[in-house]
Amino acid sequence: MRFLCFSDLHRSVDAAERLVRLSDQVDVIIGAGDFANRHAGLSDTLSVLQDITKPAILVPGNGETYGELRDAAQIWESASVLHGSGCEIDGVSFWGVGGGIPVTPFGAWSYDFDEEQAGDLLQDCPSAGVLVVHSPPIDTVDQDSSQRVRGSQAIRDCVSEKQPKLVVCGHIHDSWEERAEIGRSQILNAGPRGVIMDIEF
Repeated sequence: MRFLCFSDLHRSVDAAERLVRLSDQVDVIIGAGDFANRHAGLSDTLSVLQDITKPAILVPGNGETYGELRDAAQIWESASVLHGSGCEIDGVSFWGVGGGIPVTPFGAWSYDFDEEQAGDLLQDCPSAGVLVVHSPPIDTVDQDSSQRVRGSQAIRDCVSEKQPKLVVCGHIHDSWEERAEIGRSQILNAGPRGVIMDIEF
């Protein structure tokens, strides 16, 4: 299965237009959060992305809530918004958890969850599927500009146990387009330009 993976559009119409062009080359689109900036401008990119007709899996970032993204994405007919929930496409299981994990230093506007809450949201993740999260697993693709790791232990624990074939995340801008592995799981911090991944199931 071929995936077009992206994250952190932050209202960039140019990035969204590029993703629409790339979407013809893939089977499934994965958007790992932060379509908006501090809850503003969700429609800026979704109004462009709605032209994609391939199945799309989205999770909220820390810049928009699950409810905000779910409601705004109603204009995109082929998109499914996941948060502590899953779906199946062509026999492949997908699970999604959005938000900043662990709680970010950005303040009250940020849509965040602590590690315990994240563990609850991840507990029903199926094995050997695709996990879409906004925040990276800790000690993978999660170094910020000061080389501090900013990922989630709960997400790493889930990946270690469930071994999804692909984990798509974003959130840490300094690690965009970087890849890592945990066991048999491929981890991608996607970034806004879009990365195409081929995964066998």
